[in-house]
Amino acid sequence: MTEIRTDWTRAEIAALFDLPFTDLLFRAAEMHRAHHRAGEVQLCTLLSIKTGGCPEDCGYCSQSVKAQSGVEATKLMDVQQVLQRAAQAKDAGSQRFCMGAAWRNPKDRDMPAIVEIVKGVGAMGLETCMTLGMLTPRQAEMLAEAGLDYYNHNIDSSPEYYERVISTRTFEDRLETLGHVRAAGIAVCSGGIVGMGETRADRVGFVHALATLPRHPESVPVNALVPVKGTVLGDMLADTPLAKIDDIEFVRTVAAARITMPRSMVRLSAGRESMSEATQALCFLAGANSIFTGDTLLTAPNAGDDADGALFAKLGLVPLQAAEPMREAAPLVALQATEDVL
Repeated sequence: MTEIRTDWTRAEIAALFDLPFTDLLFRAAEMHRAHHRAGEVQLCTLLSIKTGGCPEDCGYCSQSVKAQSGVEATKLMDVQQVLQRAAQAKDAGSQRFCMGAAWRNPKDRDMPAIVEIVKGVGAMGLETCMTLGMLTPRQAEMLAEAGLDYYNHNIDSSPEYYERVISTRTFEDRLETLGHVRAAGIAVCSGGIVGMGETRADRVGFVHALATLPRHPESVPVNALVPVKGTVLGDMLADTPLAKIDDIEFVRTVAAARITMPRSMVRLSAGRESMSEATQALCFLAGANSIFTGDTLLTAPNAGDDADGALFAKLGLVPLQAAEPMREAAPLVALQATEDVL
């Protein structure tokens, strides 16, 4: 097994990005096969359990109250409605059920319902993941006690570019919540979005920030921006379409994440609906081993089950045959960023 490093430098990661493309893919594929079963991809479903009305100003998000996207705010879904959707997802072949609520942070009054949802979905044999915004230590403990497998809280971009996308909470706030999640013993799901107008140096910084955490996230979603009209970034890219990340650069980002975080599930997330089959195939070769199925991701379009089934058949891929290890006992320490990350 390859040594798991958390001491990557930005220069080392930049050198990975600079490799000839075929050399980079070869290294990523080797790393993937050293730690995961080749040809197996985990199928996940993402459900918005509370949509819109978020007070944050994330420039990519159609659910922000700052956006003019037409997304209407809803209340938290009824527990039984969520469980019904989870059962449908399992029947459709999903192995992991992810739930997102458009909150800055959950209120304590919301936690009993959230706990019941986690317990109910977990009882179906599905891997559970939630993204609810920032958490207090006690809220993280409640989710752990309910049996939550993963908590998603993305760092979004590099520390330097982050403040150009979001102003209502800081990069350090993100790390603090990840620390609460880790201390509670829940597996961490944290990644980000590329194609927001950032430079390659920012993509290097994004991977570096995750790869130098004291313990790598067990799950690393890599999203390509889905530009939504009425959001800051959606409108910006409509005016400057050349700012969109090209497919080869996106694959390079996936490969760098795989090489630097060998044991993580690298999740090919938002943006797949606009990717060619060839680009998706390159992402799988570069080490992506999880996708979201279905027609939507929260409020954004997704490739759809039929398209995914056809692609898997064409590429000879199969759903993950057995669940990856879930949560492990974690030391009660908060995440600390290295000096050059912050």
